[in-house]
Amino acid sequence: MAITQVDQRSESDYLGTVQIPHDALYGVNTLRGVENLTVSQRPIGSEREFIRAFALCKWAAALANHDVGILDDAQKDALVRACKELADGQYDAFMVVDFLEGSGGTSTNMNVNEVLANRAQQLLNGKTGVYDRVHPNDHVNRSQSTNDVYPAAMKIAAYALLAPMIEEVHALAASFQRKAGEFGAILHLGRTCMQDAQPMMLGQLFGGYASLTARLASELESVRASLRVLPLGGTAIGTGFGAPKGYKARVYAHLADITGTDFQPAADPFDAMQNLDTFSRVSAELRTCATSLGKIASDLILLSSGPNGGLAELELPAVQAGSSIMPGKVNPVVPMAMVQIGFAVTGNDVCIAQANQAGQLEINHFEPVVADRIYDSIRLLRNGIRLFREKCIDGIRASTSSNERHLLQSTAIATALVPTLGYAKVSAMVRQATAQNMNLLDVLQEQNLLTYDQAVALTRDATALDT
Repeated sequence: MAITQVDQRSESDYLGTVQIPHDALYGVNTLRGVENLTVSQRPIGSEREFIRAFALCKWAAALANHDVGILDDAQKDALVRACKELADGQYDAFMVVDFLEGSGGTSTNMNVNEVLANRAQQLLNGKTGVYDRVHPNDHVNRSQSTNDVYPAAMKIAAYALLAPMIEEVHALAASFQRKAGEFGAILHLGRTCMQDAQPMMLGQLFGGYASLTARLASELESVRASLRVLPLGGTAIGTGFGAPKGYKARVYAHLADITGTDFQPAADPFDAMQNLDTFSRVSAELRTCATSLGKIASDLILLSSGPNGGLAELELPAVQAGSSIMPGKVNPVVPMAMVQIGFAVTGNDVCIAQANQAGQLEINHFEPVVADRIYDSIRLLRNGIRLFREKCIDGIRASTSSNERHLLQSTAIATALVPTLGYAKVSAMVRQATAQNMNLLDVLQEQNLLTYDQAVALTRDATALDT
């Protein structure tokens, strides 16, 4: 039935009478979704890129429907303008359905449809809620269903959100590389299993961080490309039923023109409707990125420990007081935040994997939680990586004296001496140093085998990579 939107308007088809605010652009389907399915208290309007992606899909659909003769010129023009306005963020306040609504996305899709229909009604000098010129289902949603437009919007939004996040990963890699050059001449004690291992240069440690981070960015770029394959045009289950001949080709052509991105239909539309494995792969790369950077953050926490009772080989920027009771204490708060992001993104990844598995038959009706969690992971990483770079990595300083002291006072330099003195002789000196609680360098000089400078030079030579 058509709903006339006036003050105190009401509708009672399903579960009693509902009142729609006089100035609302949404309608009864939206209000039912809000009343029945609000759980997270986070409306879809709070996810700007998602709403923009939905508007882009509806925009392309309106143009395609006009091309195949379903919409007249006036309807098309009004809908296109409404879609542009929605894409620009003008009606986010009316996007009120909860992000974790349990309708499989139907309430979200109808929220978009009703807002666009009512805005088009206004543009055509009609009444909101009457839908005599533009109807949410018959016109805005024509040639579509929730089942193809919702996951298409999910992908378009994730594709857009990943771009600036990946830029942050690249920027972090560059920052690590600069530190690798800055610390290139500083001797450092390499550790394995938390024990003294072999000599290396501090710059090599940061070079490894740079290489890892650049690789993370590359893998994210690769999986991002998979988001360009959309289910749009499959309508309810992949048959394309409800979309007229010629619509599918036109909707993708218009979407490419509108977005500047070559989005493509899936090779098998039934696969595209049934499965969310692409989001599982995206989420897995986000988790890998988060936990890998969390590992680096944990390294920095250890290497900066102290300043007197720990390693104190690195000095992190002091961004805030570390304690409300211990004066002068400064904590590694930014790396600690990065570690926590790894925990959170891992949790999101588990949720997305479970939702992927739980899809049934022709669609996956758990798309809302996948969208919510994937966007959360992207946002956490984008913001966290920027802060990690700006407030930690860029300002790290190294203590040359602490780094070299820990190395040269350890037995780790023994490996560097073997080619010159032989394994047996070096082993005997290590045992002597340990038994007499002496520094290995002191034993070398006591036996007139090597001077301090000669031992240091051999240690430096041992750290050179064989290229």
